[in-house]
Amino acid sequence: MLIKKPGDILPSEITDRQTWWSRREFLMAASLPLAFAALPRQAHAAARFAGAGKSPFSIAEAQTPLKDVVSYNNFYEFGVDKEDPAQNAKTLRTRPWTVAVEGEVKRSKVYDIDEILKLAPLEERIYRLRCVEGWSMVIPWVGFPLSEIIKRAEPTGNAKYVEFTTLNDPKQMPGQRSRVLDWPYAEGLRLDEALHPLAILAIGLYGDVLPNQSGAPIRLVVPWKYGFKSIKSIAKIRLVERQPTSAWMKAAPGEYGFYSNVNPDVDHPRWSQARERRIGEFRKRETLPFNGYGAQVAQLYAGMDLRKFF
Repeated sequence: MLIKKPGDILPSEITDRQTWWSRREFLMAASLPLAFAALPRQAHAAARFAGAGKSPFSIAEAQTPLKDVVSYNNFYEFGVDKEDPAQNAKTLRTRPWTVAVEGEVKRSKVYDIDEILKLAPLEERIYRLRCVEGWSMVIPWVGFPLSEIIKRAEPTGNAKYVEFTTLNDPKQMPGQRSRVLDWPYAEGLRLDEALHPLAILAIGLYGDVLPNQSGAPIRLVVPWKYGFKSIKSIAKIRLVERQPTSAWMKAAPGEYGFYSNVNPDVDHPRWSQARERRIGEFRKRETLPFNGYGAQVAQLYAGMDLRKFF
């Protein structure tokens, strides 16, 4: 059996957006109920994703090619090298899938992933993704505001933070058999951060469903923070009173703080954060405070020492 590495995959072997759109038009035109019912549920979802409206929050920058987005990933549940997730994430089963919303809420609920798809109108948001290693991408995500699912849960007065947990299943996620992190992967936001309209739950990219290696079937995207805050393959969302401890805070508390806002003036102990290289570009560029979203989110941190609360 021939197994291709991501670098061996030609652009022509990845369905281009126009071809995908033509397929969507065909699916949407189908009128026979029996024929339509025979299509996989993901085809229904993908058709809906392709029709997601453009968001006013999108940035007007050149998008990172799809082939790079799906072949260069940080997803330690499938390996520590950037190419590992694309090769190993085929073991992840995204149906059936549920997301529990619980904790300091009046309305706890376990959502089926297809129920989540109906919570709010989907929109395409072109966001920057910045990682601590000094690389970045511009990705057209498809999703809806995280606030939609939080507001439905009706947080109590004790809710101050939101804790996210990914799936914990070493059979599906072979990287969890290693001790590189304390599994399952966990992340957290302050409640006001989670309610900010820029924070989204993404369920697709480039008009299609999320590939497994990109965090299928549902992930967080917080564009003003470093990419590791945008937890993948979410299985639980819990509202809590005390600040949660993330997976990377446990692993290296001196290197990864709770806030993890993109701040070019605060270096990682082992490298500078002042410059970044956009995937597909040769020259480095200056890192922007809050990843370029300062006008929208800086007020969340007014009066805070961002060197101390890093």
